[in-house]
Amino acid sequence: MYHRLLIPVSQAAEVEPLIRFGAQLLEADGEIRILHVIPQTSLPEITKAWRESVHIVVPAHETAAVVEVPVEPEVRVAPDVAGEILESATVHSVDGILMTLRGNPRSPNPFVGHTASTILQHAHPDVLVVNRLVLATLSFSRILLPSFVGGPSPKAMQLAESLALKHGSAPIVSLTISSEPLAQEETPATGRSPRGLELRHRHTFLPERLLDRRHQIPDLILSAAARERYGFLMVVEDRQNARGPLITRRFVEDLFRSAPCPVMAVRG
Repeated sequence: MYHRLLIPVSQAAEVEPLIRFGAQLLEADGEIRILHVIPQTSLPEITKAWRESVHIVVPAHETAAVVEVPVEPEVRVAPDVAGEILESATVHSVDGILMTLRGNPRSPNPFVGHTASTILQHAHPDVLVVNRLVLATLSFSRILLPSFVGGPSPKAMQLAESLALKHGSAPIVSLTISSEPLAQEETPATGRSPRGLELRHRHTFLPERLLDRRHQIPDLILSAAARERYGFLMVVEDRQNARGPLITRRFVEDLFRSAPCPVMAVRG
C-alpha cells in the first residue's frame, strides 16, 4: 500500500510496535523512516536528549532485522516539531505518516495539541493515526469500515484488504451510516472485496439532524461498531464528504478516548 512510511516517535517504547504495525502497510519493497525530534532549546538539555536517543535508534535497527523491512532511524533537534516532521516527509518523499496521539497537551510531546493539528492539516502524504490498542493487539478478528457516503472509498478498501490479508484473511465489514434508508428491509448482503476477501455490508439509518452534529460523529461510529462486537476500526476520510473535513485532532481525540477497540484514523 505504501512505499515509504515516516513514523515520528517520542518514546523508545513506541518504536518496535509502530514499526511492526507499519510493516503491515508497506508494499513488497517498502521502507520505513523513524524520526525522533528533540524539542529542547538549551545545550545541556539537547546533549542529554541526544545521548538518550540511542534508545530510539537501537530498537529501530533490531526490529527492522526481525520484520525484514528496511528501517532508517533519524534524530533531529528543532523547536518546531511539526515543521520538522513535515519537512522530513517532503525531503524523503514519503507517502504516509504513521503516528500516535498521547501525552499531556501542555507538554512538548509532538503528538498532541498544535503539532498534531498542523500535521493533519498540512501534510501532503496520508496521515495515519493509531490508538494504543492497535499497537498492543496481535490479531484482528474483523476490519470495520464506517462511511457516510454509501460505502467505503477505494482507498479505505485497499487499506482494509492489506491488513486483512496479514491477519488470516479477516472479514471486512462495511458500516454505512446515512439518513437514506435501505430500499428493502433485508438481511445485509455478504459478498467479496476486490481481492476476494469476505465483505459484509451493514447499514444504520439515522436522521439528518443527528449526522449534522459533528461532535456526535465519534459516538455514532462506535455505536455502529458495537453492533458488530467491535474489531479493528478504520476511519478513512473521504474527500467527497460534503460535511467537510472529518479527520481532525479533536475528532481523533474524541474517538480514541471512547473506543474500546483498536482504531486507525486516516486522513488521505
